[in-house]
Amino acid sequence: MLASVKTMDALRGIGLNLYERRLWVALLARGTSTAGELSGIASVPRSRTYDVLQSLAERGFVVVQSAKPLKYVAIPPEEALEKAKTRLEEDIKLMIERVTDLRESPVMKELTDIFTHGMKVVSPEDMTGALRGKYTLQQQLGSMFKDAGKQIAIVTTPEGLVELTTNHLDALKKASERGVNIKIATSSKEKTGDAIKTLSGIAEVRAVEEKDLDLAGRFCVIDDKQFVLSLTDSKVHSTQDMALWSKSEHAAGNVLSPLFKLVWQHSKPVS
Repeated sequence: MLASVKTMDALRGIGLNLYERRLWVALLARGTSTAGELSGIASVPRSRTYDVLQSLAERGFVVVQSAKPLKYVAIPPEEALEKAKTRLEEDIKLMIERVTDLRESPVMKELTDIFTHGMKVVSPEDMTGALRGKYTLQQQLGSMFKDAGKQIAIVTTPEGLVELTTNHLDALKKASERGVNIKIATSSKEKTGDAIKTLSGIAEVRAVEEKDLDLAGRFCVIDDKQFVLSLTDSKVHSTQDMALWSKSEHAAGNVLSPLFKLVWQHSKPVS
């Protein structure tokens, strides 16, 4: 192997698949080479080598030299990564523009009509799914806060309270401005002073006394209609965070909402 496992893993982390990693490293070691030569060095099937090298060239990692046979030229890794970064930024910008145009086009009405028709035959209890990873969880919470019409009830840990101010302060502020009642119960006020101050005027925050209730869970109920219930500790790695989301009004209104009220009764205002 031309590069260490650590280096190959790092390249995988920026989106290069196995063949791309092998061929790029092999080319870096050669400086310039043909597809056939690189195929042997990198242990990549020759039938795949041309396509993979072309993909690397389009992404800025490789320069194709017009010759017979075709030759591929390595450029300094720092320059290659900068080119790849620029290409990604351009692609993302273009995709954002396309999504924005689509949202503002007549196509949205057709898509919305299809969704509305489909939802008529779906039971709310069927709108349930697992949220894997902290990023997915935070995205779902953000969408729920935007949809809230009357009440947002949250039980969270000190770490979770800080995440709310970091990721959702704007959404919570807008919800408060449109009249949504926001209540947040946390398990401690000792580690969350800054977060509590940030939420002042937006939400009513209370802390649970440990002697009254040993609280370590996280859940959020919106309008007694939908909820998110965390299934892991808030201190787990972001990729291991997992939660359950559901639009079951029975579970939201008759199970978690009463549980929130119980927690609220055993909590005290903080400032």
